[in-house]
Amino acid sequence: MKLIFNYLRPLKRTVAFGLTIKVFATLFELLLPYILSHILDTVVPRHSLLDILKWGVAMIAAACCAMIGNVIANRNAAKVAKEASRHIRHDLFEATMHLSSRQTDAFTVPSLESRLTSDTYNVHHFIGMMQRMAVRVPILLAGGVVITLILDWRLALVMIVTMPLIGGSVFFITRRGLPLYRQTQKAVDGMVRVVREDCQGVRVIKALSKEEYECRRYDGVNKRLVACERKASITMALSQPLMTLFLNFGLVAVILVGAYLVHGGLSAPGRIIAFLQYFTLMSGAMTAMTRIFVMATKSSASANRIAEVLQATDASKKTATPPLADNDQAFIVFDDVCFSYNGKKDNLSHVSFTLPRGGTLGVIGATGSGKTTLLSILQRFYDIDSGSIRIGGEDVYAMDKKRLHQMFGVVMQNDFICADTVAENIRFGRDVSDEDMRRAATLAQAADFIESFAEGYAHQLTAKGTNVSGGQRQRILIARALAGNPEILVLDDASSALDYKTDAALRRAIREELHTTTVIVAQRVSSVRHADHILVLDHGKVIGAGRHEELLVTCPAYKEISDSQMGGAFLE
Repeated sequence: MKLIFNYLRPLKRTVAFGLTIKVFATLFELLLPYILSHILDTVVPRHSLLDILKWGVAMIAAACCAMIGNVIANRNAAKVAKEASRHIRHDLFEATMHLSSRQTDAFTVPSLESRLTSDTYNVHHFIGMMQRMAVRVPILLAGGVVITLILDWRLALVMIVTMPLIGGSVFFITRRGLPLYRQTQKAVDGMVRVVREDCQGVRVIKALSKEEYECRRYDGVNKRLVACERKASITMALSQPLMTLFLNFGLVAVILVGAYLVHGGLSAPGRIIAFLQYFTLMSGAMTAMTRIFVMATKSSASANRIAEVLQATDASKKTATPPLADNDQAFIVFDDVCFSYNGKKDNLSHVSFTLPRGGTLGVIGATGSGKTTLLSILQRFYDIDSGSIRIGGEDVYAMDKKRLHQMFGVVMQNDFICADTVAENIRFGRDVSDEDMRRAATLAQAADFIESFAEGYAHQLTAKGTNVSGGQRQRILIARALAGNPEILVLDDASSALDYKTDAALRRAIREELHTTTVIVAQRVSSVRHADHILVLDHGKVIGAGRHEELLVTCPAYKEISDSQMGGAFLE
């Protein structure tokens, strides 16, 4: 709950205004039964129609003041909840964007999505409810007790006896409910994961006719969520019947004792009616208290999950090595680099190479050999276990992450297209001129098909670029990487959907038109054969390094790949 109060602190004046209005509105509500009792026991016996009308108008005025005050306070509560939750969502999204790759893996993407959606919704609902009910409920309870004590202390004592029973039942049930709601949110994470996977892979699912299988898989996680929700709801639902039971016992006791007192001339009928109304108000307040405790339990679990992300700190303990003089012949340097995702088995083992400024590094190897992993640690998405990585003589761990990442233009294996125009997908929120954008599209061999659209660069793309071909999508992504004029261009299997002719034209354009350092990960020998340095990886180890001609002689694995792709090798 500390998280929620931290976000309410900047809105304290607005909160204070709303709570003040709510206090006065609730006090007017408490006046209504008292005025009614006064009318019945004092005014009516006088047989004065004018007095009855005066007090009736007073009762109507109190009711109107209570209504107007509640409307103003509730609108104010909605405003506060909206502003607080907006800031929470903003900070949570920003924190999510700045999580390291290892932290993202630990939280999991589906869990982060549910924290940004269902958890922030729970907090939003709780903030609004607290302002609407958290003030009204204690005033109704405390005020009701005080006024009933003034009216008739004997009847009030009968009513007060039930309060500890009600409070105790709510307390013990709430303690059991909190861990159950935490389990429910984890079940929500599981359901979001399945939905996310199915939405991303819907075409594959249809192509393989696996709709029924995925429906059954979703049904399984949905049933687990329902089971968790049912268990939590049943546990928390016990509080309402128990409260109603104790309140009804108290109501019956008040009626019986009141009837006895009226019969004995020790009380008046108007007081009994007032007591019943106060009891009704207090009963509603206790019901609202149950809802508050249920929502507080859910929002507490959600707030804790949000706080875990907001308070996540980068656990990196990697220290940077002293800088060296910038050397164009050693622009990118890997020095005996070892890396493991889980700390048990090296995914990269003792990798060393030197790449000159403006040079091209080719990385080739079988699936799972560590090619993409090498790119990830080059960009410091993950921290290496040992060795060092330098760019321009400076250890990457001594560089500001933003400055480091701005050096790169990257096309990932699983890159994404936004639901926006071609131009915006190439610019990607950067200050890229039209000239640079069109030049990048030309170099990426994308200008021809883009300009063939009726709208040209204003052509609207769908999410993930499903309204263009795979090759066109890759060329738009390459244009995005080139548009920022990067110092280092990283292409991670970026031409897998291109035909050999287009791939060759792309590599020729990059080689002849750009003066950037390039790192190419590919499955084709033809994509890397002109590189200044080629690494051949196998299970995270370098089994061959050198130029194309050298590797054909010194590395049997590379020669085998080259021989199996002879068709592509001659397309230059």
